[in-house]
This record gives sequence, C-alpha cells and structure tokens, in this order.
Amino acid sequence: MKSTLIVVAAAAMLVGCANVSDRTLGTTAGGAIIGAGVGMMAGGDDKRNAAIGAVVGGLAGAAVGVYMDRQEEALRRQTEGTGIEVQRVGDQIALNMPSGITFDVNSAAIKGDFYGPLDQVSTTLMEYPKTAIDVVGHASSDGDDNYNQTLSERRANSVSSYLMNSGVQSVRLTSFGMGETQPIADNSTQAGRAANRRVEILLTPIVEDGA
Repeated sequence: MKSTLIVVAAAAMLVGCANVSDRTLGTTAGGAIIGAGVGMMAGGDDKRNAAIGAVVGGLAGAAVGVYMDRQEEALRRQTEGTGIEVQRVGDQIALNMPSGITFDVNSAAIKGDFYGPLDQVSTTLMEYPKTAIDVVGHASSDGDDNYNQTLSERRANSVSSYLMNSGVQSVRLTSFGMGETQPIADNSTQAGRAANRRVEILLTPIVEDGA
C-alpha cells in the first residue's frame, strides 16, 4: 500500500494565507525572497505531491536534511560564478536567476550563454529527484501590469521547458508567473527594477507521510 506523500515546507505556517503578497517563504540578508508562496506551490497541492512521489518515491523524515544539504552543496558548486544565487531556508532551496543573465529585455528566450549554467542545474536536479520543482517568474513595475504578468509566465515556462528537455521529469515541474507583485528591491530605481526581473526555482523535498 502506497504511503500518502507530503512535502515538508520551511514555512508551512504560511499555507493558509489568502494573499500572494503575504506568502513569501523567507529572505536573505540582501532581501531576496524565496518563491511565490507555499499555498500555490508544492506544499499546498497534495495531489501533485502524491503524483511526484509515485514516480520518484519519498524521503524518510530523518533523511531530508542530509539529502537537501548534499543537493545544496552540489548546486552552489555548479553555479559558482554564474550569477545564480542559491538560498536555503529550512528544508527548501531556492535558485534566484536575475533576468539580466538569463533573458534580454522584453524577451522570454533564454540567452545562449546561459545554457551551460542551466545544464549544470539540470544535472543536479536529476541526481536528486526526490524534490518538487517550482519555477516562478517575476517582473519589475515597468510597463503594463498585464504585460508584466504574461512576460513573467513566459519566462518561467521557458526555464521549466528547458529543464524538462534536459531530462528533468515533467511530473516534478510546475511553472507560473507572479508579474510585479513580489518585488525584492525598490522599483523606483533602475538597479531595483533590474533585481525584480528574475526567475526563481524552488526545490521542496517529497517526504513519506509518517516517516
């Protein structure tokens, strides 16, 4: 009998929040926000968690920390010098990819120079399959709200599709855009707007219920 699978979330207390802006998972000293919110992501979708677990299996509770430690170490090593920021909050890992290194302005096409770093990330994600992967696009406040929302979705979809085409199992992946609703810097400055144009990859471990 297959165990029901759940995801351990570093900020599980936020699952019930109603507003997207209230569902941030944590910040670094520099103010970078991880992800869009547990309620919309792996931690809030039991059917998705079970589907992933049926394919890749789950982790025993005691093994989660070590598993994520090793994955974090590999990701930090492989992304060093690429411009990708690796952040750890509890048992979750987030990769922050500023659009300046991944996309041209107003484009959702991944830059050719960034294929290599994404290939490295894909390799690690395949080596550590017992995680749900949420790809989240964000935009600055420049331009029309609806346009920014669509652009953030397209960019998230581009990264998600690249990972899948590189061999990452599609059942683990979901992508969505947050538009300009979750800035990590001041949109009144050029540097702030550049920081807000980004794609994040959030990794959440799949854990066997009762383990």
